Parts: sequence; structure tokens; C-alpha cells
Amino acid sequence: MMPPPAEIAVALLLLASGAVVLVAALGLARLPDFFARMHAPALASTLAAWIVTLASIIHFSTRGGGLALHVWLVIIVLSITAPVTTIVLARAALFRRRQAGDALPPPLGGRL
Repeated sequence: MMPPPAEIAVALLLLASGAVVLVAALGLARLPDFFARMHAPALASTLAAWIVTLASIIHFSTRGGGLALHVWLVIIVLSITAPVTTIVLARAALFRRRQAGDALPPPLGGRL
């Protein structure tokens, strides 16, 4: 059984994580184009995952009796893969818009 202060801390952290994701969803709905829309959820989902990780560490540490850091493995993998995925999506969208003939900056192919 968890002590009440730990339960309150975990509950507040989970609510904060939900609020961050809600703000990201609002940004996703309100921003004008794909490149602006992909920025808000990418940052907010990573922040929300960090908050949930902290809540999980508090939860498992108070229930198990010792410091439980196995949850860090999940957030480390997420912190490595989320920015890479965002870059790949941005490059794919930029490539498609260039193929469609949209007026975009030219590629950085070494031409000055």
C-alpha cells in the first residue's frame, strides 16, 4: 500500500501529464500547416512521457520499498526515437511538397 502523499503526488503528476497532452492536442487542431502542427505534439508528448515516468518511479519506489529506476529504460528509448521520427516525418513532408511544386526553400545540397 502506498502512503497518501505518494498517491497524491502520482495523481497530480498524471493529471499534469494529461493537461500537457490536452494542450498539445489543442495546438494540433489550431496550428495552420503540417510543419507547425508536428512541433507541438512532438514536444508535448515527450514532456508528458517524462512526467508519467516520474510518476511511475514514485509509484514503484514507494510500493517496492527501494528506488525503482527500471522505468528509465522506456523514457530513454522514447527520448532517442521521438526526435528522429519527427525529423523523418518533416523531411518526407518537405520532399512531397517539393515534388508537388510548392514554393519552398531549396534543398541544402551543397549549392551556394
